[in-house]
Amino acid sequence: MSSGELVALVCCDLGSIVRGRSVFSSELEEHLETGVGWAPANHALTPLGPVAEPNPFGATGDLRLLPDPATRVRVGGSTGESALELLLCDIVEIDGKPWSCCPRSFLRDALAAVESLLGGRVMASFEHEFQLLLDTPAALPFSLEAQRRSEPFATRVMNALVEAGVEPERFFPEYAPHQFEIPVAAAEGLASADRSVVLREVVREIARGLDMRASFVPLRDPGEAGNGVHIHLSLLDAGGRSLLYDDARPAGLSELGGSFAAGILRHARALSALTAPSPVSGARLRPHRWSAGAVCLAQQSREALLRIPPLVSLGGGDPASQLHLEYRGADASANPYLALGAILRAGLAGVSERLPAPSILERDPAELDDAGAERFGVGALPESLADALEALEQDDLVREWMGSLLYDAYTSVKRAELAAAEGVHLEESCRRYAAIY
Repeated sequence: MSSGELVALVCCDLGSIVRGRSVFSSELEEHLETGVGWAPANHALTPLGPVAEPNPFGATGDLRLLPDPATRVRVGGSTGESALELLLCDIVEIDGKPWSCCPRSFLRDALAAVESLLGGRVMASFEHEFQLLLDTPAALPFSLEAQRRSEPFATRVMNALVEAGVEPERFFPEYAPHQFEIPVAAAEGLASADRSVVLREVVREIARGLDMRASFVPLRDPGEAGNGVHIHLSLLDAGGRSLLYDDARPAGLSELGGSFAAGILRHARALSALTAPSPVSGARLRPHRWSAGAVCLAQQSREALLRIPPLVSLGGGDPASQLHLEYRGADASANPYLALGAILRAGLAGVSERLPAPSILERDPAELDDAGAERFGVGALPESLADALEALEQDDLVREWMGSLLYDAYTSVKRAELAAAEGVHLEESCRRYAAIY
């Protein structure tokens, strides 16, 4: 019998919970080609624990978790405690064919569509907000004191993320109590979503080591700012030039980029079922919460679902290399592979249909009159998970991207969450989900 450290072979499920099985690291090599066993019903587990009923899997079937060697992460373990070591896995059939409900395969297919239709590749990053669940009074938002009080967590987590290959760029306090944000460098394609999964697990691991708990819950307290995930993405051609940039057009957004943005906005309500899919997510995506209170494209407004971040000329910055889109309507209850894959598919649909570029909001949506508010979709995102699932059901194209089995499995999990939240006050749901995420 082997002994030594364990390495986890994991996947991120439909509720964005990381699940899997561990093997001795000394035996890892033999699992790289064959993986480890997995059951379809594991993909019907809800974030609350029980299996969703009904679900399309039942108790039958066998799958494999097939590790991707490029995703191997090892953090810590030098102080007598075990290291966090994991590999992210594809979920495959027992003959190695992709399983139709595998989230990594869903994103991989969307990336292939971008390459096929546009001749392009995707660079993306997931910008996470989270909170340390502390009982102590919080320092002022964005203050140096808030950051210094978080030590040694701040320094340890940044170094651990470097060790994990996530390429963290900054650490800073945010608006809500004990809330922080860690932007990371963009990565190509699948690796960007992989980084999202790894970041969350490393943050939780470092917090545990300091007898703290970190939560990426979309909304910890209805009276406070929530924790979002801002998905930044750019499209590059084979030569590395941006497909989104044209300095002769408004905001520097190319004709293709305008159609891509328009596609995302057209399918925004259905996308929310995949990008902000918890029973507490909808309460964050409302006007005046600095999240995504308007279904529109903007430059300066942080209330817009889609934003063109500023092109900084200071220091000789190149606008063409900077221009990208920021999707602000996601949170950590979303599976990052499904979220990014669906956003890309929506953008591609806009390009295929040659949709005109959306108008760009240039002011605070709170200043708009009724006609302007309707034009820019103020408050137009679903207010609840039930509304988001209804929008998903009514959007034939988004359902087509998912395929029937993934759609049935996903909605089964989400409707089980809705049933469990029925009659529960929002404050209690927030506490419940803070313990999960």
